[in-house]
Amino acid sequence: MANQTVQLGELLASAGASVTLIQVNPPYRPDWVSRFPVVRSLFRLLPYWLALWRAANRSDIFHIMANSGWSWHLFAAPAIWVAHFRGVASVVNYRGGEAGDFLLHSGGLVRFSMRRTRALIVPSGFLHAVFTRFGMRSEVVPNIIDLARFHPRSMFRSGPPNLFVARNLELLYDNATAIRAFGLVRQVFPDARLTIAGSGPEEPSLRQIAIELGLVDAIRFAGRLGRDAMAFEYRSADIALNPSRADNMPNSLLEAWASGVPVVSTNVGGVPFIAKDGANASLVPVADPDAMAQACISLLSDPALWRKRAEAGLLEVQRYTWSRVEPVLRETYERAMRLHSMGK
Repeated sequence: MANQTVQLGELLASAGASVTLIQVNPPYRPDWVSRFPVVRSLFRLLPYWLALWRAANRSDIFHIMANSGWSWHLFAAPAIWVAHFRGVASVVNYRGGEAGDFLLHSGGLVRFSMRRTRALIVPSGFLHAVFTRFGMRSEVVPNIIDLARFHPRSMFRSGPPNLFVARNLELLYDNATAIRAFGLVRQVFPDARLTIAGSGPEEPSLRQIAIELGLVDAIRFAGRLGRDAMAFEYRSADIALNPSRADNMPNSLLEAWASGVPVVSTNVGGVPFIAKDGANASLVPVADPDAMAQACISLLSDPALWRKRAEAGLLEVQRYTWSRVEPVLRETYERAMRLHSMGK
């Protein structure tokens, strides 16, 4: 979501908009604050809320990136209310793959805040269906992929297989299953490599799994990468794995497709709304390393299938370019500001 936010800001600016980005997790100042859990939250939240209040002075519209859980309550909801009290139109861009569970418990609070907004946009039909189920109207505005940054190196693979995962190291994204699947792939392709780009609390346990499976020398934990470094990693990959247990519209799939890299993903949440099993992706059950490994082995063993899947991904990703999304987003902004000026 952070990368999408930065990219959207750049694209809006290139289209002539004046854009102010307000970060929810800037570095702590002073540094020692980070050692005290409750205090550090205040040192981050208060400046954030103040920045929202100030930004309203020079804004026609708030574009609020929202997620589930505490992220909604601490960051999205306050932005909605600041916009409301300062007389600024607001559009909520909701992206949480766990929206169903979150709305089941907090739907009343979300609806209460959402009545102060002018539009709710979501990146996939999956989230549109979730919000409809909870009585909230939404419209689909897809994620955007930068084809100038993410592009293929070749439509033919060569050399030792290189598998790539671009999900944070959290339980939700189940990198453990990707590592176990990779271990099975190595039994067929002993020179295969795995790169995991991301950071998070599960790193120690994931490294331990790699040790137990004898994969330490074959796995690289690359940490959190910037967009250019991420694009380079995709161009070096032969297969992109998405082992997530819950998901909405993972941008990692779009980045892989744009890079000419076949995708093997779990069949969860919003994934089947954009990825079709056997056409532009291989979709497998959650927490099933055997199925994930077999899908990888099938692609790596059949050059024609690998190329066909890569070409299908490149064709699919054309739907998510700025030229396709910008008119939809522009119309949403204009309608939101028009409704706001009419007091509706």
